[in-house]
Amino acid sequence: MVQSKAKSVAAYLKELPEDRRAAIAAIRTVILANIDSDIEEIMSYGMIGYHVSLKAYPDGYHCNPKMPLPYVSIASQKNHLAIYMLGLYMDPDDAKWFAKAWKATGKRFEMGKSCVRFKKLDDVPLEVLAEAIKRMPSKRYIATYEANMIGSGKDRRPARTAAKKVAKKPAKKAAKKATPQESAAKAYKKRVAKK
Repeated sequence: MVQSKAKSVAAYLKELPEDRRAAIAAIRTVILANIDSDIEEIMSYGMIGYHVSLKAYPDGYHCNPKMPLPYVSIASQKNHLAIYMLGLYMDPDDAKWFAKAWKATGKRFEMGKSCVRFKKLDDVPLEVLAEAIKRMPSKRYIATYEANMIGSGKDRRPARTAAKKVAKKPAKKAAKKATPQESAAKAYKKRVAKK
């Protein structure tokens, strides 16, 4: 199953084979026990999704501002199970910590930019997953998301892209050369101050 048409989490779980249902349910339990009150559980993109509620972050997701900001998703894919942790995609330090903590358990580690792939529940160190969620509460997640985005609505783009453009312009009387991340953060702060 790549993308479910289930309208509820219960319906999604019901359509899974027993072994996958048990694995997804256990991971769901860990996520629900460690998210804060601004994160809500919904079905989105054919997966069980955890999003920063529109009440907590009215700007929504830049790809679709009517949608709440995606945070974590879990899914049963055709050849594997997956946990999508978008905070790890945006924070390289957290991604390094996560990989090191997971590998230290001796369990097999297979991860793309934000997607951890595994075959069975025994492959997942649930305590590492719980700690990763605790390390990225919604307020920090929003700040990380905004620091990685420049512009608004359809014009938003990753801060790294914007930082490259900013970094190409020579600085006038700069005491120290700003890193691309500092340049992007400064540009974002100016945009917010104009609102």
